[in-house]
Amino acid sequence: MAKRIILSAAKDLQQSGDRTLSRGLTSSWVGAAKLISGTFNAVTNGLTASMPAATADRNVDMLIGGQAVLEGVMMRSLTGYSVAVRQPNGEVAIKKDKLVSITAKYPFLKFPVLRGSVVLIQSLILGMRALNYSASVATENEAGEQEMSNWAMASTMLVAMVVGLGVFILAPLGITNLIRHFFAPHMGNIAYNAIDGVLRAVFFFIYILSISFMDDIKRVFQYHGAEHKTVYTFEANEELTVENARTKSTLHPRCGTSFLMFVMAISILVFSLVPSTVPFLVKFAARVVLIPLIAGLAYEVIRFSARHLSNPVCRLLTRPGMLLQKITTKEPDDKQLAVAIIALKEALMYDIVDETQAAVA
Repeated sequence: MAKRIILSAAKDLQQSGDRTLSRGLTSSWVGAAKLISGTFNAVTNGLTASMPAATADRNVDMLIGGQAVLEGVMMRSLTGYSVAVRQPNGEVAIKKDKLVSITAKYPFLKFPVLRGSVVLIQSLILGMRALNYSASVATENEAGEQEMSNWAMASTMLVAMVVGLGVFILAPLGITNLIRHFFAPHMGNIAYNAIDGVLRAVFFFIYILSISFMDDIKRVFQYHGAEHKTVYTFEANEELTVENARTKSTLHPRCGTSFLMFVMAISILVFSLVPSTVPFLVKFAARVVLIPLIAGLAYEVIRFSARHLSNPVCRLLTRPGMLLQKITTKEPDDKQLAVAIIALKEALMYDIVDETQAAVA
């Protein structure tokens, strides 16, 4: 009898441990998905938010960009940014500060291509800070205590990094290597990197589509839609209200996702500089090291395209990204729109804007 009780208790303990481990892995996976989608937003929106658009030729060179975070939105203006996050108790927490551009201190960083890499780094740092803040606010319990520990945050970031490198770089490169080994041993650099690039795009699409079914990620995508609607309202020189924002589209041509084709095409050309015959680890390392160069080149192409959205070719190139936004943006509710509007209003407080002559990017 005692033996059966001990065995039963041990079995219950094991099942409890398995459930705890399963919940921990699930939490890390969902957290990684949030982090990856948020980081993607930070990079792409940062690139397009840091340049004047074709319409930004008025009395104020106001640059408006944003990023969906966990239960909130980050908005950036010309000289400031604000993160507004919905707390579990229903209140909205706000973090804001001035933006100090490193290019103002070091003018040589404004050189073409180099400035794109600088924008990428600055946007990624700002985006990660916004994500970190939103995670700490969104996971507070009713007593105001943070539920996500430092260990949980670190493990989430580790999982996100492993998933990102594994799914978007290592897996496509490995499959391309196998294709060449078994089917096309004399494949040239362009063909090799074209296959690698196409596989990377397919993997990215499948990943984004798969995580879009997660409830937590759906909310991030809803806030992404709220961000776009709010920016549209500002662009239309309308009062920043929920009523005005509600009627706007969630799809925005200057969202970073609209320029994915540029990045994909440029990465294929840049990676072609690395001979496909070099060892696998060298090719893998090169793809990581060359990311700043690709960002710099993509920035210059995006700058040009953002100024010429009336050009049919430029509009055509943004179409795939607009279609992708049908996945990465969802229709927000009024509370989510209110958070996005608060974020933009707080960011605009750092700049003097004539609301009847607002210029945007």
